[in-house]
Amino acid sequence: MIQPGMPGIPGTRGTTVAADPPTPAVRLPRRRGIEFTLIVMAVLLSVFGYCAVGYARHGTLPPGAAVYGAGLGVLALLAHVAVRLRAPYADPLLLPIAVLLNGLGLVLIYRLDLETPGDRAAPIQLVWSTLGVSLFIAAVLFLRDHRVLQRYTYVSVVTALGLLILPILFPAVNGARIWIRMAGFSIQPGEFAKVLLAVFFAGYLAANRNALAYAGRPVWRFKRLQLPTGRVLGPIVAIWLLSVLVLVLERDLGTSLLFFGLFVIMLYVATGRTGWIAVGLLLACVGAVAVGWLEPHVHSRVQDWLHPFATIEAGQGPNQLAQSLFAFAAGGMMGTGLGLGHSILIGFAAKSDFILATAGEELGLFGLCAIFLLYGLLVERGYRAGLALRDPFGRLLAIGLASIVALQVFVIAGGVTGLIPLTGMAMPFLAQGGSSVVTNWIIVALLIHVSDSARSQYDGTAAP
Repeated sequence: MIQPGMPGIPGTRGTTVAADPPTPAVRLPRRRGIEFTLIVMAVLLSVFGYCAVGYARHGTLPPGAAVYGAGLGVLALLAHVAVRLRAPYADPLLLPIAVLLNGLGLVLIYRLDLETPGDRAAPIQLVWSTLGVSLFIAAVLFLRDHRVLQRYTYVSVVTALGLLILPILFPAVNGARIWIRMAGFSIQPGEFAKVLLAVFFAGYLAANRNALAYAGRPVWRFKRLQLPTGRVLGPIVAIWLLSVLVLVLERDLGTSLLFFGLFVIMLYVATGRTGWIAVGLLLACVGAVAVGWLEPHVHSRVQDWLHPFATIEAGQGPNQLAQSLFAFAAGGMMGTGLGLGHSILIGFAAKSDFILATAGEELGLFGLCAIFLLYGLLVERGYRAGLALRDPFGRLLAIGLASIVALQVFVIAGGVTGLIPLTGMAMPFLAQGGSSVVTNWIIVALLIHVSDSARSQYDGTAAP
């Protein structure tokens, strides 16, 4: 504000200037109370589902309801405390969604265990879930900044390739070499490799995004589609091709499809060129047709997809896909109720590949839509955190991790509903599989860090 007598201004005397007051710092709400409330609701819903199964099967509360509820509640509370301490600005929906999906998965596996007393998977899945939450807590507490991972870009890809190659040395299980089994203990290294490859893609594309987006030659007459120079694009394409080749040799077509989709999505996000989506879809179609005709294991799955009721017409009874479709049809809109379905008729993969059929039969279309909505929210929150970040590596990492979840849900749900051929993957958090549940908890931990950084950068009171 100019006052009479201000120096350097004609017609003024003296010097008195009223300084503008400083702009107050904006304090963003941390919303940890909302997160805690949602976690309590997630635990209560899971315990309610557990009790509903007991009432439906035996007319009484299951004997382990209190232990199950206390165990899940303690794990969720410890995870919440870790987020409150190290990631106070994190998105309040990520952790409650993970807790609810994991709790619902335990309920569905327990429900199927009642049909197979000699093969109980719920206690083992609870142990793996505990390990997953423990790693989640460790990642939240000790990983101070997600940008630290960019230093290990090439270490991540070397480790990922090693994990992918390792199962080749072990016997095949159900036609695929994707497990390592020793002394009754088994892990699936490809589950951990997908997170490491996401870190590699994010680090490499963030460092070379300008060269990938603005350098190169147009493809034939399509001036808008420019291929980057081989020196820039070559290394990442070589790593992707090597990963897919190893997975094809192991007959793990689901994970190879996931890696291909992850590669195309992150390349598109890094360059902003829509042409990569068209190229990716074209290559995916060509590869799917080639593998579907040449690889016997995949060819049989394609035939089952094209003719799901062929075994019934031949008098051999329904196959797994047909039983899955029957389960969805039996559920209708409202479902038969937890514990009252017959999806165990699907066979040996009822607790893993086809667990979504149990949810569709016993929870109905409404329950299935609610589950898909939870996955959609998890993916959307990951995308939102990535888009809000200023650093390219964090943006690519968040979108890559969220895309892993999105691609898995699409591939698995499409397979069990007959939309696409079966690929043999695990539904995130829901299906039986220790490696899968641990990996998904690590993904949520990294998204927690990214979302915390995305919001804290706009808080005037947060430490830089």
